Amino acid sequence: MRDLLILRHGETVWNREGRLQGSLDAPLTARGRVQAARQGAILRRLGGTWPVLCSPQGRAVATAALAGLRPELDPALREIELGRLEGTVADGFDLAPGLRWKFDAPGGEGQAAFLSRIDGFLARCPARAILVTHGVVCIGLRGRLAGLPVADWDGLRDWQGVVYRVGDHDEAVLS
Repeated sequence: MRDLLILRHGETVWNREGRLQGSLDAPLTARGRVQAARQGAILRRLGGTWPVLCSPQGRAVATAALAGLRPELDPALREIELGRLEGTVADGFDLAPGLRWKFDAPGGEGQAAFLSRIDGFLARCPARAILVTHGVVCIGLRGRLAGLPVADWDGLRDWQGVVYRVGDHDEAVLS
């Protein structure tokens, strides 16, 4: 039985600006640093020791550090690559609601590659672990564990400053 604690990185300058990050990076805002510290407090309330795996991208590494974690970096937890859209402001495009448009980003990673990456990660992920990652990856991991088709992922939230406790086919948001 899986018991994963999934954290999305804290708010970044680009999150606040509505700028698409993907494989690029922006620093955490003051609010993002507070969110990361709050995630650490949530984890400390749970107690115990868990392996910690983290995206190697700066915003995730900073979140892990501010949460008091010492993670092992895992490139499978990096954010989806958005190709030529990275660094642009999302308001400048006519984008469909939800996240599935990100799978069609010109020059981006694409849905098949993304699913292969997260499925491979889940196949080797410890049954009990803390994962520090990004919005689309957070949704993808949770969607796969819930057995949801990709078309239903748009209904999943990717809040910052909370901890998602995820098992096989169940989930709780800890705040």
